[in-house]
Amino acid sequence: MITAAQQQAQRNRDTIFVEEGELLTVNAFPGDQFVMRIRSPKCARAAQPGSFVHVTCDDTLPMRRPLSIMRVDDDCIDILYKIVGSGLRWLSAKKPGESISVLGPIGQGFRPSPERPNTLLIGGGVGIPPMVFLADYLRQDSDNWNPMAILGSEIPFPFEARSSVLETPWLNDDIDATMPLFEDWNIPCRLATLSGYDGCFDGYVTDLADRWLATLSDDELAKTEVFTCGPTPMLKAVAALAAGYGLPCQVSLEEFMACAVGGCAGCTVRINTADGEAMKRVCVDGPVFDADTVIWA
Repeated sequence: MITAAQQQAQRNRDTIFVEEGELLTVNAFPGDQFVMRIRSPKCARAAQPGSFVHVTCDDTLPMRRPLSIMRVDDDCIDILYKIVGSGLRWLSAKKPGESISVLGPIGQGFRPSPERPNTLLIGGGVGIPPMVFLADYLRQDSDNWNPMAILGSEIPFPFEARSSVLETPWLNDDIDATMPLFEDWNIPCRLATLSGYDGCFDGYVTDLADRWLATLSDDELAKTEVFTCGPTPMLKAVAALAAGYGLPCQVSLEEFMACAVGGCAGCTVRINTADGEAMKRVCVDGPVFDADTVIWA
């Protein structure tokens, strides 16, 4: 009899690759934040919004670090990260032309429902990259999807915000800061912070999302779905907001990882399943889960 773990291993067979990626560009932003572009053809071809990579930060470090994929462009992937330890600090010191061992793409990604084309994307801090990847995916079929993005940060955003020309009549005109990439894609986006940055909404991402959702009719809400990634308290708050409006919500969870391919079971979370409560691995069973199945600590 095949066990659940064996079934999972078979599902991941030939979908996760190890390759020596070439670092092409490194862009530094305030708050020890970095955006890297890595040539990693196999990973780029197989990546889906919500998947991530496990990268080697330095030859002297045995443990890799999990990093969300922000964008795929031809045979390259973009990753955004914030330095939180010595591993990522060493990674940030790498220069274009150097190689980086990339294991990926890993994980079950977002699953947008065609019957709910109004997609609300909510990203916080280093949870912004999966929202960018998902938005990029949705815009490829712009006739069928209507994304709205809300991004939050308490440190400077990892991009130079600019004033949006896309109308958001549900907000005051002075709340106009947006991520340039979303603006170029013609996707409405607004920024939220408690740090007083110019043009940003003064409050939490959930406060800003609540304002937008409150303007929707019952028919519009019936066609709306929420996707989110960020710190666990934010995810819990977004899940509660979505539940209050009766909306489906998918959350991308963050956990410490060792192997990132399901072998060590060190990143388990409690999830409600059809057979009762179960421990699921964020790396391969997730990182994306339906919010109403997550048992929040």
